[in-house]
Amino acid sequence: MSGALALLSGLLIAAGVMFFIAGTLGLLRFPDPLSRLHALAKADNLGLGLIVLGLLPLMGNVFDALKLLLIWLLVLFGGATATQMLAARLRREGEGQ
Repeated sequence: MSGALALLSGLLIAAGVMFFIAGTLGLLRFPDPLSRLHALAKADNLGLGLIVLGLLPLMGNVFDALKLLLIWLLVLFGGATATQMLAARLRREGEGQ
């Protein structure tokens, strides 16, 4: 792997970690449960996407890269579903106000 590709990979992974940190800060600092859910869902999905993009050049073959992309897609769909279900329950119980 070339030095430029390794640098780009490292930068993407570092940016992904920063989004995870931002999502965690949003969880700790935002006042109501709905805004906390929003911060976690958006920041964690983008953070994981950047980490996956940073890891793709490091994969040994195409099959491993496709597995990594499949894991990312499953986490995206699972996170979106869980966030919607939690938000609906919070709104129904009146805790999201």
